[in-house]
Amino acid sequence: MATPLAERLRPLTLDQYVGQEHLIGPNGVIRRMIDNKSLSSFILWGPPGVGKTTLANICARALEVPFYTLSAVSSGVKEVRDVIDKAAKNRFFNSAAPILFIDEIHRFSKSQQDSLLAAVEQGTVTLIGATTENPSFEVIRPLLSRCQVYVLKSLTKDDLRKLFDRAIKEDTILSKRHIEVKEMDAILDYSGGDARKLLNIIDLVVSSYAEDETVVFTNDIVSRELQTNPQAYDKGGEMHYDIISAFIKSIRGSDPDAALYWLARMVEGGEDPKFIARRLVISAAEDIGLANPNALLLANAAFDAVSKIGWPEGRIPLAECAVYLASSPKSNSAYMGIGKALELVRQTGNQPVPLHLRNAPTDLMAKLDYGKDYKYPHDFEGHFVEQQYLPDSLKGTRIWESQDNVSEARLKTYLNSKWKDRNY
Repeated sequence: MATPLAERLRPLTLDQYVGQEHLIGPNGVIRRMIDNKSLSSFILWGPPGVGKTTLANICARALEVPFYTLSAVSSGVKEVRDVIDKAAKNRFFNSAAPILFIDEIHRFSKSQQDSLLAAVEQGTVTLIGATTENPSFEVIRPLLSRCQVYVLKSLTKDDLRKLFDRAIKEDTILSKRHIEVKEMDAILDYSGGDARKLLNIIDLVVSSYAEDETVVFTNDIVSRELQTNPQAYDKGGEMHYDIISAFIKSIRGSDPDAALYWLARMVEGGEDPKFIARRLVISAAEDIGLANPNALLLANAAFDAVSKIGWPEGRIPLAECAVYLASSPKSNSAYMGIGKALELVRQTGNQPVPLHLRNAPTDLMAKLDYGKDYKYPHDFEGHFVEQQYLPDSLKGTRIWESQDNVSEARLKTYLNSKWKDRNY
């Protein structure tokens, strides 16, 4: 049986690597570390199929150091310590530290992560972790403080086209086949920025033709093959991300039936319940928001319940939360508001805080008029008084805008009654 295309085409050098120019381009931090033969520990955070494992392998190959790998799914504290001991014995005095690569590091328990601390701190190993989850949620703070976090991005369509061309021209098997590419929209869309998906789809389409036939790529052919073999392009479990996307979009679209269906798919697939619960908390804040502030309370309660009880009972609070969120009125005004505020900060820089809003804990600050003329709202009728809160250069700028729902209508009425010159 032939080795899968994704494995045959795995890059061995940075020059063969596709994407992540911000890390491996001419000025990329990882390229600079490799060029300087000095690699510090880091964690690669990004979606599946963007080259996290491959990049770790390239680093070890370029530095010519031993490469050890552990999977958080199958390794315990004992296995971690065994590898660290082996790495310590195999290191020579002035040589670079061996690389310890841990896939799915977010699945490591606290005790497993604790067992890494001394080895990373003392330089016994250079740790490269790979995760699809936000490390700040799943990696303990002491370990996170010893590692840089580099974000890997989904591949662009141009990246995928380069990879496609390389596959059909340079692969030892495909380069011998007659391949005709008529359309690429479907294969690029189905790949979704995932190199492994792209290569698996190529494998799937090519395998549907006899060896002496011309292989033709069109949108219809790609769609037909994927419908006939719905799991064929998902060998590494990437469907996990497609399903969570469908789940959240069903909630956003106020369809509790679809939300429950996609939740059931994840439950049946053995998904991590905390992964689902975390997405529900995000959805409650991003998509329901101020239209129903109770949604965030319920999502947090569901997260807490699931953390305590796990599977299989955890499906019940998750289902309760999913139905509630899907059935709630929707607003993304807070999400849009913070986005607008961040963009404003980026454009205008560090604007000075108005003097009347500054604290004056010392006599010198008071003499410099810190806090002077500040009006304490509780001293006024209705606990409100008009005064300037934004920096001088941004005075009068509107950032938050209410949306059309009952809850925000109340907020709008209150604010408009206070701020006579605004219309929320």
